[in-house]
Amino acid sequence: MKVEQISIFIENKSGRLAEITRILGENGINIRALSLADTSDFGILRLIVNDVERANQVLKGKGFTVNKTEVVAVEVPDRPGGLGAILQTLDTESINVEYMYAFVEHCGGNAVIIFRFDETDKAIDVLKVNNFSVLSGERLYSM
Repeated sequence: MKVEQISIFIENKSGRLAEITRILGENGINIRALSLADTSDFGILRLIVNDVERANQVLKGKGFTVNKTEVVAVEVPDRPGGLGAILQTLDTESINVEYMYAFVEHCGGNAVIIFRFDETDKAIDVLKVNNFSVLSGERLYSM
């Protein structure tokens, strides 16, 4: 149950983020979740969108460097310690979290966190065996 994410490398200058969101909006692409990390010279914008192939195509067509990666969306109990329980389970199995960010909506009474792991398939198996809910891309894109 992997989810496709696009990563866009952008110059760290005024207007670049607005340009990307304008391009996506003009092409009917809905941003479902995002994360932005930057340095003084460039940024990496990570997006979960409702149409990965179209987003990839239109952004590359506008000269942006775009990569697709697989991430995992996990329902996290929206209570103190909810995220800690997931992270402890992963740590017990020596699975490294490379990065993570929150999804903007709730799924029932739970929050949704996007994870990038060093061992994605193993992480999914461990999460499922320990009764954590891993979301499909289709479900995430339509939330």
